Amino acid sequence: MVLNPPLEEHLEVGTAAVVNWEEVKPEIVSWSPRIILLHSFLSPEECDYLRAIALPRLQISTVVDAKTGKGIKSNVRTSSGMFLSHEERSFPMIQAIEKRISVYSQVPVENGELIQVLRYEKNQFYKPHHDYFSDTFNLKRGGQRVATMLIYLSDNVEGGETYFPMAGTGECSCGGKMVKGLCIKPAKGDAVLFWSMGLDGESDPNSIHGGCEVLGGEKWSATKWMREKVAN
Repeated sequence: MVLNPPLEEHLEVGTAAVVNWEEVKPEIVSWSPRIILLHSFLSPEECDYLRAIALPRLQISTVVDAKTGKGIKSNVRTSSGMFLSHEERSFPMIQAIEKRISVYSQVPVENGELIQVLRYEKNQFYKPHHDYFSDTFNLKRGGQRVATMLIYLSDNVEGGETYFPMAGTGECSCGGKMVKGLCIKPAKGDAVLFWSMGLDGESDPNSIHGGCEVLGGEKWSATKWMREKVAN
């Protein structure tokens, strides 16, 4: 696993700054499940850029129906969100972000799904779940999900932690409630990289995770799921 990629020059895409490699600070927070917290993974300008693209197109979020593989509305997930388009994936800023995700996850860019941007408002949450698929429909489109990159796009959020109930041995605050496991507080520009597949090539049930209830402010995030093969 590469934690310190070669340094690149500081880039400018339009008027928005792209973060320098040396600014990213990896922190291993759990080996089982495998979780790395990447401090300063995106610049403030990159975070604002993703939010600006997403805002006009936000819709109520859905979850995958295990029987059909299609998105359905559910009280398990109460956020709003959208997916970037294939055309937007060719934008220089998005290409820079996707390259960085690929380097730190060690998964080829072409194995990644389209980036999803989410907004959680007060009292919204995402109950604990797995990112890997339990249906056969979605496995046809690039195989199983190997890893997830979750990037925080906003600051000043009360609650809204990312919660891993099977990680760690202590307690943490999840939406104001003390729970067993590991909680990561949102910080603008930070990213959480975790693996849904273990080193044995099997889906890791310990990768279960959730988004704790937001108590104040708005939690914005971007999610990138990586597959075993090229994602269609």
